Amino acid sequence: MKICVIGLGYIGLPTSVVFANNGVNVVGVDTNKKVVDTLNRGEIHIEEPGLAEITKKVIKEGIFKASLEVEEADVFIIAVPTPNSHDKYLSCELKYVESATKSILSKLKKGNVVIIESTIAPRVTEDDIKPIIESSGLIVGVDVFLSHCPERVLPGKILEELVNNNRIVGGITEKCTKKSVEVYKVFVKGKIIETTSKTAEMSKLMENTYRDVNIALANELTKVCDKLDINVLDVIEMANEHPRVNIHSPGPGVGGHCLAVDPYFIYAKAPEQAKLIKQARDINLSMRDFVVEKTEKILKYDTKNKIGILGVTYKGNVDDVRESPALAIIEQLEKKGYNLKIHDPYVKNDKYVTFDEVIKDTTVMLVLVDHNEFKNLDEQMIQKENKDLIVFDTKGCVNKMKKVKLINYGNVSEVK
Repeated sequence: MKICVIGLGYIGLPTSVVFANNGVNVVGVDTNKKVVDTLNRGEIHIEEPGLAEITKKVIKEGIFKASLEVEEADVFIIAVPTPNSHDKYLSCELKYVESATKSILSKLKKGNVVIIESTIAPRVTEDDIKPIIESSGLIVGVDVFLSHCPERVLPGKILEELVNNNRIVGGITEKCTKKSVEVYKVFVKGKIIETTSKTAEMSKLMENTYRDVNIALANELTKVCDKLDINVLDVIEMANEHPRVNIHSPGPGVGGHCLAVDPYFIYAKAPEQAKLIKQARDINLSMRDFVVEKTEKILKYDTKNKIGILGVTYKGNVDDVRESPALAIIEQLEKKGYNLKIHDPYVKNDKYVTFDEVIKDTTVMLVLVDHNEFKNLDEQMIQKENKDLIVFDTKGCVNKMKKVKLINYGNVSEVK
């Protein structure tokens, strides 16, 4: 079997090398020449534990290669980005998926399997992708076999979860489903769940929407407790002692290509019915303003004060900045005229500084990401360099300190 994977990003590349590491001949296609050249040297362009080693191995063995051009194959997997459109609903932008689908038409032949792994809105596989494929003259379900098989992995554990997580496989027809299941049986050890393409699409979106809505509940609770001068962190901890309650942790907002994006795909398809989903999105977006407002109050609205920023990624211990609320907060503070010093141990940027530099001459150190490096701050160093520094922890991740003033969502209501 030969597989051609279109898109070599956070999902396409790990998927490619896992197939290759299980003995499948794989060609990965990307439009970025720099990415292709980097991979063919046995190096990688994204950070993910274990990915560099396995990529180097399969490149050296000649079982995986990167290319700018689509090649003939038995299976085509499309794993390109699906950002929000710029319409009023922030619907699913399909231009990359549609372009990738069109790019394989000249290589399609009878018996091929086509799998869409990109996260897409409900009914897209059936209503949008199927007609493109059938424009080649091949009939889906008879000549070629089309399915939607969404990824469901956690950055930082992608290689492990690709193999061990349960996998949803949704075909246009039952035969499409069966053909795609055979592809994933190459390496998936988890349960493979067979369904229709539209059910698979909605299931993937609801996995992320469920989490977004529950985070919104925690964030709204934070605002309520702030108004009523109640420690929200204590409330959540106590409420979660109930055997059937699991309130999520509040934060500065929600980021990443999944939770911050996917709920809009549902909302755009049924805006009159998806009111709770949209409201949850609005609440989570509003936390950026909440953090900026509280930071300004701590600084007494004096823009002469310098702010130190800890973390710019959308979540802890990764280098992924897609849809990061931290970046939005930074942008807002800069527009208001504050001087910022930024540190993130996972992100390479010539403008970012070391942790030591963040501490110096700053009034507030704003923790926006729960990297492990931020959980036990060096109190002795802080006291030596800047004894008046205030730490505002928006993630609730920094351990208590004896001498350094720590503000989090538990006591932020004291900031007037």
